[in-house]
Amino acid sequence: MEVGEARVEIQEAAVAGSYQTVHWIYEVGHPIDDGGHLLIAFRHCGDFARPQFHAPSAPNYCTVETTGDCIIEPTWEKKGHIRPWTQCVRLAICHGFLDTGDQVRVVFGDKSRGSAGWRLQTFSERAFQFKTFVDPIGTQSYKEMAHSPALCIVPGTAARCSCIGPSCILVGEAFSYYVRREDPWGNAVSPPERFVHPGFPAEGIQRILHHDDLLEEDVASNPMKVTHAGAQCHRWWADLHGQSEETVGTNSIDDYYVAGRDFARLDAISHQGNDFQISDALWKTIGEAADRYNEPGAYVTLPGYEWSGNTPLGGDRNVYYVSSGGGIYRSSLELVPGGESRFPVASTAQALFQMLREHHGEDGCRPFVFAHVGGRHADLSMHDAALELAVEVHSAWGTFEWLLQDALRLGYRVGVVANSDDHRGTPGASYPGAEDFGSLGGLTCILSERLDRESILQALMQRHMYATTGNRSLLDVSLHTSDGRCAMMGDVLRLEDASATLRVHAAGTASIERVDVIRCGTVLHVHMPPVSDRSGRRIKIAWRGAERRGRSRAACWDGGVTVRRNTIADVSPVNFWNPERPVRRQGPAAVEWESATTGGVSGIILTLAHTADSRFQLVTEQARRTFGSTQLLRSPVGLRWKLGEVGKNLTAVCLPDRGGPLNVEFEIELKDLAPGDNPIYVRVMQEDGHFAWSSPIYVVQDR
Repeated sequence: MEVGEARVEIQEAAVAGSYQTVHWIYEVGHPIDDGGHLLIAFRHCGDFARPQFHAPSAPNYCTVETTGDCIIEPTWEKKGHIRPWTQCVRLAICHGFLDTGDQVRVVFGDKSRGSAGWRLQTFSERAFQFKTFVDPIGTQSYKEMAHSPALCIVPGTAARCSCIGPSCILVGEAFSYYVRREDPWGNAVSPPERFVHPGFPAEGIQRILHHDDLLEEDVASNPMKVTHAGAQCHRWWADLHGQSEETVGTNSIDDYYVAGRDFARLDAISHQGNDFQISDALWKTIGEAADRYNEPGAYVTLPGYEWSGNTPLGGDRNVYYVSSGGGIYRSSLELVPGGESRFPVASTAQALFQMLREHHGEDGCRPFVFAHVGGRHADLSMHDAALELAVEVHSAWGTFEWLLQDALRLGYRVGVVANSDDHRGTPGASYPGAEDFGSLGGLTCILSERLDRESILQALMQRHMYATTGNRSLLDVSLHTSDGRCAMMGDVLRLEDASATLRVHAAGTASIERVDVIRCGTVLHVHMPPVSDRSGRRIKIAWRGAERRGRSRAACWDGGVTVRRNTIADVSPVNFWNPERPVRRQGPAAVEWESATTGGVSGIILTLAHTADSRFQLVTEQARRTFGSTQLLRSPVGLRWKLGEVGKNLTAVCLPDRGGPLNVEFEIELKDLAPGDNPIYVRVMQEDGHFAWSSPIYVVQDR
């Protein structure tokens, strides 16, 4: 059955996040009777604005017209078709019919009556498809058009830049660093520019301050540890979780690996498509692509998949192999073409672990697993200590430190990782955009002697890694006993009759606000960097947490703050990723915002005009609070109001006038440890909202 042809027309470049008018024109093939439908479907992860058909002067207004003898009734459905083409405009043919040769035109972003246009998705894509399906008979049996039209979504103009250097370098040795320019939504506008630095003459923590001539601004690099040869100098940055258009993401597997290597400057990466969408042929392709891009010493790629079982069956797990050739034991065959595979189905996480154990070491492609929180969250009542090496505490979905604390309360010995779960073709630099995702994607720093698959596996098995919210901060956590022994993050150390001192060294990508030493979920020690210039002029108000552990977790914090007895000289947003929703000034002493968190933190930093005893009236969707700057000055850690079970809280703290230190080091003696395992980890919080978490050191107290 010939279902017709469609095309799209646009007058300007399809710039990511811009407002445009796009014409979708369909020419009818087989006639479509009264009760039939057309479906224009878009990818699940597309974050374009929702088309609307009722307010002609408002943004995203769309119109429909036809040359046929009928009426067409349009509706928008967020989940109106089969994954990954879930978002769709459904066009119902009513009171007549469409004959062969008739046309249907949908104008996305019709500006003729005052609308600003249709806001395109915020991330680049080679082929943003208007996937077209036709139901000519009215049976709800849709025929896919052979060639659906598409736009090429391109980056906008450069708005900011970032500077990426190696985290470890040798004294006196020249090295390369890279400057990446990004548009307002975080898209890389061009390949990163390479520069060569002559090196540093002495040990220590160094940062490059690079002047970008195009943007006429200075940008600081990540901190770099300068050491002599022989000292530990191996920190590899990894994003081990994301997917491409072959499943529910965008752009191809090849684009995915190239972006991680060339744009994000990652050292290690893995592709993680949802298992129930991966055919046996695609699984083979995934392994071949990982092998093709794997370059020991430069870029490590690990084949794998996301086991996507329903939450009561075990929830999301990331499955990895150290080389290609391993099996794919899916949670179901729901979207596998034909519903067939030569591999058995693992319907629960326990079954998955059993199948991986049975094939452990087969063809040398050893498996391992991370527990993950995405739409679903991992159920840690199911666990295999030999296979499940880590829990993911942060991704573009949000922050999930509670998953680590669950694992520790259950007595598991796991490391921590953070990844992006990138769906947008930007692993290692995954911005949340405008819709489902709530955070910048995370990164994992792996401490390993060499950069190859085997060395990365060994480091992960030893839990020698730490996690960040996407920044490349440095973190060293070590335990030193009175009898001369030493342990690093991830290690297990028995105290016996010795005493123990924990040493923490952190170097941030911004000022460090505080460092917490935590046992399970209990804070043992708070380190606030000593400062002498807290006058009460810089106040940080932050909100964080989620409504629930699973889907629909976003907590709404829309609100504002009014200052009494003072005025606001400046306001800086914290983790306001959407440029269409900035913090808004409301006169000289008030600001308002629209904000939601999915486990992570957002907030504002106010700089007040004077050092007066100011009063703050804070109003959000979650709570209302009143407090004064004198209260904040009396408490170095500030004020904190608990508001919910999944980490929901409000905080207010007085910051140093000139910002806190970039580097922090301290040590504490561990006391009053409980018998058995005492998992001790460190959480670093920066003023700009970035975090880092160490893998725990498992201190075993025998008595």
